[in-house]
Amino acid sequence: MAENVKPRVRVPKTASKDEVITIKTLISHPMESGQRKDKDGKVIPRSIINRFTAEFNGQLVLDTTLEPAISTNPYLEFDAKVPETGEFKFTWYDDDGSVYEDAHKVEVS
Repeated sequence: MAENVKPRVRVPKTASKDEVITIKTLISHPMESGQRKDKDGKVIPRSIINRFTAEFNGQLVLDTTLEPAISTNPYLEFDAKVPETGEFKFTWYDDDGSVYEDAHKVEVS
């Protein structure tokens, strides 16, 4: 498990029915590509967030694969339609098997 991994998400707290909202996510992660060497010349093992998913009320909204070329602390921004009051669930998958999750509710008015 990478140290100090912390997801941060911005989701509006309220929306109108069927409004398209912008969601912003960032996860603090070193995203080591496995191609660099440490000061002793040893290859630093690959350690990246390799997949990100977003669901709304259990329905998949986004499923993306991340590659080693992604920079440290990957930032993702995307739009999603909000048909009803519910909860977004965000999941980041790490090479080492760790899974990081966050959830945010949206109230439709």
